[in-house]
Amino acid sequence: MKTNKKGIDLIEEFESCHLEAYKIGDDPWTIGWGATTYEDGSRVKKGDSISQERADALFIHHLERFEKLVMDALGNTVLNPNQFSALVSIMYNVGPGYPRIRSGIRWLETGRPSTLLSLIKHNQNDPLIAKEFVKWISKGSIFEKGLLRRREAEVNLYFS
Repeated sequence: MKTNKKGIDLIEEFESCHLEAYKIGDDPWTIGWGATTYEDGSRVKKGDSISQERADALFIHHLERFEKLVMDALGNTVLNPNQFSALVSIMYNVGPGYPRIRSGIRWLETGRPSTLLSLIKHNQNDPLIAKEFVKWISKGSIFEKGLLRRREAEVNLYFS
């Protein structure tokens, strides 16, 4: 399954594209459409710059990686394109077990299903899924308001 246009538009809206490496607080150096690593796994560093074409190619590379991670985590659970795309969006933002967030999509790092994944696998239309998305906002951080807006957009996509 592939991320649909609505999902790609959502990711690009919230990530925005930066052709020069940037850093916010303790977060890793980031470039392009929110990439912290290049195709070969090397980390983005201070002073790095890329072209728009490279940023777009890097975006596709990471998007395909996260699509595969989500598909692997879902197993035989069937989602509609909007549900799948919303999950890829949150995964693209949070990563497969981001250490600073305490709950949610850590299933890929720990091997244990998260509450979000468990709910989706049990009943992909469970309204409690919306509350699980919104847990991923880094409470108290400078990112909280923006992440809340993103999670709400992902929930709206998931349930549309």
